Amino acid sequence: MIAIAVILVSSVAGVTLPLVGTSWRFLRAESGLFVVSKAFAAGVILATGFVHVLADSQEALTDPCLPRFPWSAFPFPGFFAMVSALGTLVVDFVGTQFYERKHRVENNNARKAARDEENTVGLLSATAGDKQHEEEDGGGLHIGVPHAHDAGHHHGHSHGGASSHLRHVVVSQILELGIVSHSVIIGLSLGVSLSPCTIRPLIAALGFHQFFEGFALGGCISQAKFRSTATAVMAFFFAVTTPAGIAAGTAVASFYNPNSPRALVVEGVLDAVSAGILIYMALVDLIAADFLSRSRSCNGRVQVSSFLALFLGAITMSVLALWA
Repeated sequence: MIAIAVILVSSVAGVTLPLVGTSWRFLRAESGLFVVSKAFAAGVILATGFVHVLADSQEALTDPCLPRFPWSAFPFPGFFAMVSALGTLVVDFVGTQFYERKHRVENNNARKAARDEENTVGLLSATAGDKQHEEEDGGGLHIGVPHAHDAGHHHGHSHGGASSHLRHVVVSQILELGIVSHSVIIGLSLGVSLSPCTIRPLIAALGFHQFFEGFALGGCISQAKFRSTATAVMAFFFAVTTPAGIAAGTAVASFYNPNSPRALVVEGVLDAVSAGILIYMALVDLIAADFLSRSRSCNGRVQVSSFLALFLGAITMSVLALWA
């Protein structure tokens, strides 16, 4: 019960802080503190994938309870993580293409509607001008008709901004998928544990881990600018996944055998898949996307601080592996 409460509070605090912090100047997406905090969270996620989740997969799939062939004859944890990372790349690419195509269709429809409206207004203006010209016996005032090339003038802006926004939409959804999938596993692992000596350090490690994982996810959701309903749903699912896993693990702890071959294989494969997703998202969509951007390279102090925060987050999460 303490684990459920602590992890729920840390998860809610982590994911909501970037969302409600948009009204605070120092936590806006363009602020230096937000950028540095997100870099620290990216380091935490990267260490989670490499040091924690992938190592847990290795331990489960090489357990002596499993038959030596095929589980010890081939490095399945690295293989599943690689396949998962490549699959995430495909989903990332297809999702980006889908949203960009949808955005182009919506923009084209908006431009067409604007052109039709301007042509209609121009035709009515020209008709009114002709009538006025006739009534004034040729000496009236002419009303100009808008030129066709003016249509759509207000729509050809911020193409790069729209593309960046679409990337944030895809990144936030895939990151949530990877985080939720491994949150279920770590929640179950804690829930079925019967040793207080194992549970106590896990609570502290998972509370720290969930807070900064939630901060990274909340930052991506904030930059994606979802509607309030979608934002609330994504934050809710992240916050309750690990506590729900703990509750489910506690419920089945009396008859669940975590050392059975089936449980070891399922846990090992899911951990490897989660590790691949987390490693890909941390390296490609969080670290590379932020550190190689033009805006980051223009601010030397923020760049240095972000690198220090990135390494500090990765090292801190790695050191926690000594206890959990």
